Amino acid sequence: MKIYTLTREQVIHRPLDEVFAFFAKPENLAKITPDTVGFVILTPTPITMQVGAVIDYTIKVFGIRRYWTTLISDYQPPHTFVDVQLKGPYEFWHHTHTFEACPEGTIARDTVRYVLPFGRLGRLVHALVVKRQLRQIFDFRSRVIEKVFGDTGPASRTIAAHDA
Repeated sequence: MKIYTLTREQVIHRPLDEVFAFFAKPENLAKITPDTVGFVILTPTPITMQVGAVIDYTIKVFGIRRYWTTLISDYQPPHTFVDVQLKGPYEFWHHTHTFEACPEGTIARDTVRYVLPFGRLGRLVHALVVKRQLRQIFDFRSRVIEKVFGDTGPASRTIAAHDA
């Protein structure tokens, strides 16, 4: 089983509490996800973020609508929360969101650890498609976050982008 990791950091020119509040509102996920993903929240809103919150939604995988259910397994405002997949397209999905105050505002960090199903076939699909798609999703997200928070200065940037 191959565990992949995607890590992104972005400086956002806003205070920690404001940035965390935006990310801790699941309804905002649709705003920062490309339309091509077909993201739709099924859980009635507003959704209260807390440990144990379960969020149901659908996405498109290779053009086919798939259900995805995540659990908030850790929630420590305004510094971190973790969502894990209970049901969905991955064999394993663990997404840690961390937020840290810095002189320019806030560093938002995403660390996603994931495993694809289907063994060797999954690894091939990762190399050919999934790795690139996840990069594109997080690149899109970074651009939208800059627009949402009005960040246009040089310090508003992705300061680390790593995936393995």
